[in-house]
Amino acid sequence: MNFKFLFPTFRNRYLFVKKRLEEHPFPTGAALNLGTGEGDYDRMIAGHCAQLLGCDVNEEDLAHARQLNADVPNLRYEPNNALALSYPNASFDFIVSCEVIEHVGQPEKMVQEMARVLRPGGVAILTFPSREFPITYDPVNRFWQWIRKPSDPENLISQGAYAFGHDYLIGSADFKRWAEGAGFEILEFNGLSRHFVGILEVYWTGLAQSIFKKNSRNVTADSKGGVKIRPASTGEPWLVFVTDFLLGLDRILFGWTNRSIGKGVVLRRK
Repeated sequence: MNFKFLFPTFRNRYLFVKKRLEEHPFPTGAALNLGTGEGDYDRMIAGHCAQLLGCDVNEEDLAHARQLNADVPNLRYEPNNALALSYPNASFDFIVSCEVIEHVGQPEKMVQEMARVLRPGGVAILTFPSREFPITYDPVNRFWQWIRKPSDPENLISQGAYAFGHDYLIGSADFKRWAEGAGFEILEFNGLSRHFVGILEVYWTGLAQSIFKKNSRNVTADSKGGVKIRPASTGEPWLVFVTDFLLGLDRILFGWTNRSIGKGVVLRRK
């Protein structure tokens, strides 16, 4: 089983991607999972296309993904760089990219590369951590953002919203500008996980990942020590219904606010 499904933020991203793939079907199309990581989404994505290519810059992550999804016939993996994809123009009918753009260093260029390799009318589904995160998720960094002067250094702590190797987060206005400039139409721009989920995951998830997860900072090659746990399968734990209940409660209580831990976006190539 993959115990990542018990984490509300991960579960929420996964369900967002799954539902949008159902709403924008390309059953005979070619798809790209850009920044596939450990391959958590690939089995599900492969059910919505004829051919799926998963790419990443981390060879160890790719090796694990190949092993995890070895029985998926329409899926293959290869290394590639999100800022300089080796694929020809208009190669794919849809692209999925989850929690990647905040790691590449030049997020606007990644959006441009996605537009280049996507066919006109094709759909891109992305999730990413939001700069407009709720205070319950990371009160220290949120408070500092409020009180610091523009001339002050950031001095952010590498936990909370800035755990998981996040040196920067994605602002909503910035992303919308990048997408429109690259030739995308924005079909959806939704908040994922708000104040209640923030309370549930405040700080401890970042600490736990830094201790237990292989490639905890999501970099090209992870030499960091630690327990280095990887998912053994793509199956959902039976307790996932508890996570789904908590996500529903979060939507009921805080669905009205623009503050969210992450964003879920659907784009169409013009």
